[in-house]
Amino acid sequence: MKTFTPKSPAKDDRKWYLVDATDKVLGRLATEIAVILRGKNKPTFAPHVDMGDYVVVINAEKIRLTGKKEEQKEYIHHTGYLGHLRRKPFKTVQEINPKRILDEAVSGMIPKNRLKKFILAKLNIYAGSEHPHSGQNPITLNI
Repeated sequence: MKTFTPKSPAKDDRKWYLVDATDKVLGRLATEIAVILRGKNKPTFAPHVDMGDYVVVINAEKIRLTGKKEEQKEYIHHTGYLGHLRRKPFKTVQEINPKRILDEAVSGMIPKNRLKKFILAKLNIYAGSEHPHSGQNPITLNI
């Protein structure tokens, strides 16, 4: 018996999933999304081919953290100038740009290689409950 190795991604086999992030824990939700984006839930998974599906996340502003992370977690950004390390607490980022929270969490769980930007391009995050991908008939995913 020979081992099956996909040569190129099958664009027709890609599905769309809809995830509601209301009252979900950030890390647990991000791991499930990363598995789907990468395609590890499929029997034809190969690490060198982008086999993943599309994921649409709604209600990103209602995501929650456990323990004292809401007060202690910081998002760090460096401008490129000496001494210009910017830190923002979780609460501020959640008010200003709630999409950044989930985007950074999922991005950290994807391998750092040439496929990363193509995998993350299939992630669509929206702060509210409205999304423009209803034409793709996304399957509701209960996580």
